[in-house]
Amino acid sequence: MAKMAVLSARTVQTLREPGMYLDGRGLYLRIGPGGNKSWIYRFALGGKTRDMGLGPYPDVPLAEARERAAAQRKLRLDGQDPIAARQAGREQEKLGAANAMTFKACAEAYIASHRAGWKNPKHAAQWPATLATYVYPIFGSLPVEVVDVGLVMKVLEPIWHEKTETASRVRGRIENVLNWATARGHRKGENPARWKGHLDNLLPARSKVRRPCRAPCGPALSRNSRFHGRARATGRDCRPRSRICDLDRGPYRRSTRGQVGRD
Repeated sequence: MAKMAVLSARTVQTLREPGMYLDGRGLYLRIGPGGNKSWIYRFALGGKTRDMGLGPYPDVPLAEARERAAAQRKLRLDGQDPIAARQAGREQEKLGAANAMTFKACAEAYIASHRAGWKNPKHAAQWPATLATYVYPIFGSLPVEVVDVGLVMKVLEPIWHEKTETASRVRGRIENVLNWATARGHRKGENPARWKGHLDNLLPARSKVRRPCRAPCGPALSRNSRFHGRARATGRDCRPRSRICDLDRGPYRRSTRGQVGRD
């Protein structure tokens, strides 16, 4: 039989005798034969008395136990079975965990589903290579649903000015993977990697990024001083035949006449 009393924090701490101690409005402190203490919410449903566990003491102190009991009483007032509602919530959490995918898993699934449509083998190889180099170290192992603009910018900002072409393609690939994840129901909301009306407010357009001068213009190049002056002003490479490496485009040479030759 339950002991009729409103409990205090001190009383809960000092009670030792096994039994059920009523705090009020269906909340009980249960002390087992071994002295273990736990909270019980007791309610009636369909003419039967049911006990619902609210957690062990002292992990759940008296004040928190009262809050949990109040939440269950509200469910009873709404005509719900608190035990059934909790079980349904746990099943939903399990289902959500089963459906959760990391960004890397989504990217691999995207690549697998689109690879057959990529006719250029080099393009197919660049997709996983650029993601592995720039994206996976930042948020590849995170659930795709948590990827936000802060994480996207953490990938793009360090390379946007030095490797603009590659950075732009990485951004587009992140956007495509996130669009795929949204379509498959793995995330909701706007795409944090979209350019127009979003990242274009945070990063300069690719066409406006100045490339750094790749070689000093010394006295030996004085005959081409006008050319090198224009190169510095526009951010162009000032060496007559410089070798430039781009992860997406590969190494190539640019001549002084603007002709490009692949190696």
